[in-house]
Amino acid sequence: MSKAQLNLTRIVLLDLWHHKWIMMLAVLVMMNAIAVVYTSYEGRKYTSQWEQLLQERDRLDIEWRNLLLEEQSRSEHSRITRIATKELNMNRPLPKDEVVVRVP
Repeated sequence: MSKAQLNLTRIVLLDLWHHKWIMMLAVLVMMNAIAVVYTSYEGRKYTSQWEQLLQERDRLDIEWRNLLLEEQSRSEHSRITRIATKELNMNRPLPKDEVVVRVP
């Protein structure tokens, strides 16, 4: 570096030192702007994630209701009787075929 460049660098640094409060405020404004951008980004990210979780909750709620309906229909007495009669060839015993066991 030449002597002229060193003098110019020194002059610029001294001028910046004289205006240190303005430079500090400028740095703080820039940091604040970056913080605003970052918090906006984080807010949007969490809002999007929240919406996805709400959709998942609704999907699971619908699936749960469908499973409850299916369970209810499968445990219905007439359905069990029909399956026992048709698929397993089961019938109610006649009164003469019933055996009563008494415990002493």
